[in-house]
Amino acid sequence: MEILGYILSLLVGVSLGLIGGGGSILTIPVLVYLFNIDPFVATGYSLFIVGISSFMGAAIKYTQKQVDLQATLYFGLSSVITVLLVRKLLLPHVPEEFFTIKKTVFTKSLMTLVLFSIVMIIAATHMIRKNIAPGKLENSPFPIRKALIRGLEVGALTGLLGAGGGFVIIPVLIFSFKLPMKKAIGTSLLIIAINSLLGFLGDIFTHQYNWELLIRISLISCAGIFVGNALSNKIGANNLKKGFGYFVLAVGTYILLHETLKPR
Repeated sequence: MEILGYILSLLVGVSLGLIGGGGSILTIPVLVYLFNIDPFVATGYSLFIVGISSFMGAAIKYTQKQVDLQATLYFGLSSVITVLLVRKLLLPHVPEEFFTIKKTVFTKSLMTLVLFSIVMIIAATHMIRKNIAPGKLENSPFPIRKALIRGLEVGALTGLLGAGGGFVIIPVLIFSFKLPMKKAIGTSLLIIAINSLLGFLGDIFTHQYNWELLIRISLISCAGIFVGNALSNKIGANNLKKGFGYFVLAVGTYILLHETLKPR
């Protein structure tokens, strides 16, 4: 199972390099189901793996002049603050058990996976149904308040679930900042890197990490970044987004059914 886990870890980087997001959507299931890491602790692993991989991807995109630093600062500020507040102030107070339904105890770990699967399904539906059309809002005024709210949403998502939120960041960068797809991908990677790595630093002493495994997966994921970056020039953005959306929908549905229907 570990070999499959390493193969999918490569796909984490490929996903980030291709569409500037989706890394955590793959990372959490890989860590939980293939490396047997507790779902709640896996959010910390995910922050590091996705953060390092995204930073590598952002560095590549920056050399290609595909990163908007102004958008990164403006959109990333509220999300970074939210990540730190959630990881430091909210997560330590999350109860180990929430409630019980028909002898099924909804623990912190179970709720993490259930919420994550729901986010995956919502994100997949969004990616499948909406096409990228950045020209639509070309003459519209920049919605500052909306951008700040989206930053808060991404920060909360990253802090709670260890998800970088690329599937939320990309549409905001395209429609609010009017960035072309390739620049939106590079900018998204930098925002994800900042959010994820700061989130990881915020709780680095909270959990015990297997650093050898963590570094190994991160390096494999970073290798995938180069593959994804090379493929991004050959695949249409909308086709790529929809194809990945169907994959995310399948994985999210599996996790939700597996966790809610399996005997306990």
